[in-house]
Amino acid sequence: MKRVKCTISYDGTHFSGYQIQPNRRTVQGLLEDTLSAVHKGERVRVTASGRTDAGVHANGQVFHFDTPLTIPEEKWPVVLNTRLPDEMVIKEAQYVPEDFHARFSVKRKEYRYRVYTAQSRSPFLRHYALHHPYTLSVDDMKKAAEHLIGEHDFTSFCSAKTEVEDKVRNLQRITITEQEGEIIFSFTGNGFLYNMVRILVGTLLEAGSGSLRSEDMKDILEAKDRNQAGKTAPPHGLYLWKVEYGE
Repeated sequence: MKRVKCTISYDGTHFSGYQIQPNRRTVQGLLEDTLSAVHKGERVRVTASGRTDAGVHANGQVFHFDTPLTIPEEKWPVVLNTRLPDEMVIKEAQYVPEDFHARFSVKRKEYRYRVYTAQSRSPFLRHYALHHPYTLSVDDMKKAAEHLIGEHDFTSFCSAKTEVEDKVRNLQRITITEQEGEIIFSFTGNGFLYNMVRILVGTLLEAGSGSLRSEDMKDILEAKDRNQAGKTAPPHGLYLWKVEYGE
């Protein structure tokens, strides 16, 4: 058996998230069905770097699977892409050591969130960016984001539904940029909690609108109380942008 690492992009609009679910259209379900077809009906399990929720997109999700087949690594994207729907594409594939693990070998991830600020809604962006037609101060959001950099307990920025007990994570970089009527939030860290990025965005938008002071972000962190942070931004503006390993 050989282990294959794949990088995949997908439009999450019409998926019920990444993780396989009964009677639901999911990214994992389609990948496993496709791989099973390639393996003549034998069930093949895939393991991803992490889950994405319904409506969330991916530019660089990573998964691995084990195979007895001897297909050259550069041919795997061709073999899979001819069978996958148009909203998914395998960008690259490579054979990796058997101790590689798409989830547990991760060193850092980058998520991006798109917001567009035009006064009128765009039918072309409705599934891919949050429409926020209000005045925002990017400088104030950047000042607020400075309090989030580093290792913190992010309980205030995590869904109360999570079962994870250790909520300490290291946010290594946050960038907020304006380009062509859009504001792009980028978060890079060693790990992320359930809904963490979406809650961070929702709270930073409040800082940008003036309903929160930038220094309030420090108090929200220290409170360790989800009720102190802002609203959870909707899923369709979120992208799992890149997953990095120590290779």
